[in-house]
Amino acid sequence: MTTYPNSPHLTKAGLVLVDPRSAKVRRVIALQYNPDSLTRTLQAQGMGDNAERSEALRLKGPAVETLKLEAEIDAADQLEFPEQHRSVVEAGIGPELAVLEALVNPAAADLLANRARAAAGMLEIAPMESSLVLFVWGAQRIVPVRMTEFSITEEAFDPALNPLRAKLNLGLRVLSVDDLGFDHKGGGLFMAYLQARERLASRAAAVGFDTLGIGGLP
Repeated sequence: MTTYPNSPHLTKAGLVLVDPRSAKVRRVIALQYNPDSLTRTLQAQGMGDNAERSEALRLKGPAVETLKLEAEIDAADQLEFPEQHRSVVEAGIGPELAVLEALVNPAAADLLANRARAAAGMLEIAPMESSLVLFVWGAQRIVPVRMTEFSITEEAFDPALNPLRAKLNLGLRVLSVDDLGFDHKGGGLFMAYLQARERLASRAAAVGFDTLGIGGLP
């Protein structure tokens, strides 16, 4: 694909995998094409239906935010230059899909290790800890997430049935300090995200009562 010198730099959305203990970056995953839309749902954490009247306006924690997006992976651009993209020639977009699938599967080595511990008579086996996943949508939106939904529609294949094009549907749940705590790396990133949203809200234009067609509150 030809790149023109005056073409603007395109910031890509993606995911960053971080070691939850050392905070070392394990992998950066950039979406090949930015999605056309991003659906965000925020569910307020009130005190519940049985709360006293005096607590009706209280919030017990950050809203539970979920994200949904559609992405596409296509090998067409890479196949124009096969000598530079041998892995695509040999496996299509299979490696890219496998990287994303690893976000919802424990590593085979961890499964085998837990099996060995169980066979050795270990009574308590801790659940396997995965990477901390960060969803990046520009510099102002970097949030820790857990993938809750992931579907792949493979649409084109090479003669060996390696996928060449696929559409992805991703569902993500933002992890807040309620999930991770304030001292966790992800908790700190969530707080930075929340504060960035508050700063953004302060830039919104204010309006008066006349805009609503009233002179004031009764």
